[in-house]
Amino acid sequence: MEIDRRAFFAGLGGLAAVAAMADEAKAEALEHHMMLQLNVANQAATGAAKFPTAAEVEAEIETRPTRKGAGNLFVSHTGNVKKLPPMPEKPTIVDYYKLRFMATSNHCLQSANRAMENGMSEEIILACLLHDTVQDLIKVDHGWWGAQMYEPYVSEKVTFAIRYHQALRFYEDKEHGYEYPDLYRRLFGSDYKPEPYIESTYQMVRNHKWYLAPRMVTVNDLYAFDPKVNPKLDQFLDIIGRNFKQPKEGLGFDNSPVAHMWRSISRPDAPL
Repeated sequence: MEIDRRAFFAGLGGLAAVAAMADEAKAEALEHHMMLQLNVANQAATGAAKFPTAAEVEAEIETRPTRKGAGNLFVSHTGNVKKLPPMPEKPTIVDYYKLRFMATSNHCLQSANRAMENGMSEEIILACLLHDTVQDLIKVDHGWWGAQMYEPYVSEKVTFAIRYHQALRFYEDKEHGYEYPDLYRRLFGSDYKPEPYIESTYQMVRNHKWYLAPRMVTVNDLYAFDPKVNPKLDQFLDIIGRNFKQPKEGLGFDNSPVAHMWRSISRPDAPL
C-alpha cells in the first residue's frame, strides 16, 4: 500500500509534531493510518466498511513476533529497541511522563485536553491524563493494571474511572455521547463479544453512583490523532499538583505495594 506522506504527517499535526513523537508512537500512528486507508479503499470498492471478524483477528496471532498485550517499552516495531534516558534519583509523575510514557503521552494529553475543553472536573481530567499510560508497561487488562498502579497516589474516584473505562469502552452510551469506535472493530473484530468478566463489570459499573466517572473517560478519549491540537503537559501541572500525591522518596522507591510496577517502567532493560 502506498502511503501519502503529506496526508499522514498532516494528520499527526505536521512535521514538528511527528519529530517530537517517540518511535513506538510513530509506528502505532502509521499502523492506524494504514488501517484507515485500507478501510477507505474497501468501502470505495464494496460500498460498505470492511472489518475483520474475531476469528480472523485470532488467526493473525502467529504472524507476529510479539504479543499484542506486551507493553510498549518492551517491544519495537521499527527495528531494535532504543536505549532509554536515565531517570532522576527520586522520579516524579512528570519525569515518568516525559522519559517513559513516550508511546502513550500524546494520546493521553489529547484526551485530557478534550476533557478540559468540555468542562470536566479536575478528577476526570486527571483520569484522562493517566488512563492509558500503564500501556507502556502492559496493555492487556490495562484498566485494572493502571488503577492499581495509581491507587496510592490519586483519589478513589480517579482510581475508579481508570479501572473501569476499560470495560465501558465496549458499550455504547449515546445519551452521554459515547459511540462504539470503528477502531475496536478493527482491533477485536466486527463480531467481537466482550468476555463474561467484562460484561459483569459493565453491569456493576452501570448501576454504580460513580458510573459517569469512567464513562466520561471514554467520552473524552480520542481514538485517533487530532491534528488541530498539540497539548503540552505544562497545562496540567496545577491539576497534577492538587490531585496527585507525589511520594517524597520518588515513584518506585516509596515502599508502596505498587513500587515494583514503577521500577519496572523505569528499568525495562533489567534482565531479572
